[in-house]
Amino acid sequence: MLINRSELRSKHVPYILSLVVGLALLEIFARILDVPYFPTVSGVFSRLMSLFAEGGIVIDLFRSLQSLFLGFLIASILGITIGILCGRYQLIEHVLRPYINTMVTAPSILFVPIYFAVFGLSRWAIVALIVDYAVFFLIVSTTTAVQSVDRELVEMSKVFGASERQRMRLILLPSSTPLIFSALRIALTRAVKGMINGELLIAVVGLGARSKGFARAFDAEGVFAVATLVVGVALVSGALLSFVDGRVNNWVPNIRRKG
Repeated sequence: MLINRSELRSKHVPYILSLVVGLALLEIFARILDVPYFPTVSGVFSRLMSLFAEGGIVIDLFRSLQSLFLGFLIASILGITIGILCGRYQLIEHVLRPYINTMVTAPSILFVPIYFAVFGLSRWAIVALIVDYAVFFLIVSTTTAVQSVDRELVEMSKVFGASERQRMRLILLPSSTPLIFSALRIALTRAVKGMINGELLIAVVGLGARSKGFARAFDAEGVFAVATLVVGVALVSGALLSFVDGRVNNWVPNIRRKG
């Protein structure tokens, strides 16, 4: 698929300009306000560069990314699998629905003491919280995606003698994949929140723990520098997922582009 350069510019130029203007306004506001707990944008980026130069933040970033990858992978496998089963079989949905609704409604952070009691000060406590943040949203979204598939296609496949496996492989999964990827992008942002909350409340390593250390020292630039890095992780991860989405679902008409 060829990329139209003018279309690419029209898509990204407003985004970049908005970001530049927003950062400039924050810089001006911070300089006018001139309080120690609201650092300038330039100061935050300078501190972030110094943290990378020191090297310790790289180790924390690697540890956080490991937990994020493990948690999001487990949540994706469980969420999509259970969601497909719930979307396809009403009995499974009716049995699991009360528990899923309960976990979706309950704040995930309430389960931190349970994960800490089970896994202690280990990476798996963080991974468990990441899974908690993402998996139930994925189950609900995948269930909806499967149930939204055109029923006439499913019934037609039955008329032509397609097996359950063939219906799943040729109709249900391809038709629901675009919505599942949309759910994955949102679930990824939730997973990042779970990673940071877990490291703030449980772990003694990672970006969350480093941010907590800066907060205790009243180091506002350090806190904002870590927050900037976390946002960067979320944006880059989301961009990679969107890239995969574009390759997997390149057959889907781009309605937004036409609009």
